[in-house]
Amino acid sequence: MSARRRHHVSEEAFAALVEQAVDDLPAPYDKMIEEVSVVVEEEPPADVLRDLELESEDDLLGLYQGVSLAEPAFFQTGGQQPPRISIYRGPILRLCRTPEEIRQEVRDTVVHELGHHVGLDDDEMPY
Repeated sequence: MSARRRHHVSEEAFAALVEQAVDDLPAPYDKMIEEVSVVVEEEPPADVLRDLELESEDDLLGLYQGVSLAEPAFFQTGGQQPPRISIYRGPILRLCRTPEEIRQEVRDTVVHELGHHVGLDDDEMPY
């Protein structure tokens, strides 16, 4: 397997792509994401990869953590962390070959993880 050329996208520029993807969400999703923390991380943590039984950090581009809106909320215990979407810069940059692919993958990953927030499973996602 040949090594892929990794595009250099600074942390700031990548964060701006994530912010733009969030800003471009159509209604009603733009309101739904207001209650979700969206963060950029360089790589997925090893314990997350282990918990998800993934062999490589390149297998995870983003992660939703929290209780989805589809879960019954009446009997939930207090002290839960607010919903959070992590977007992983390293795997996305290694996957994509062009700046446009990076932009599209960031958008698709944000939408995918927001889908988990609204209760969609992986096989129900638009991306």
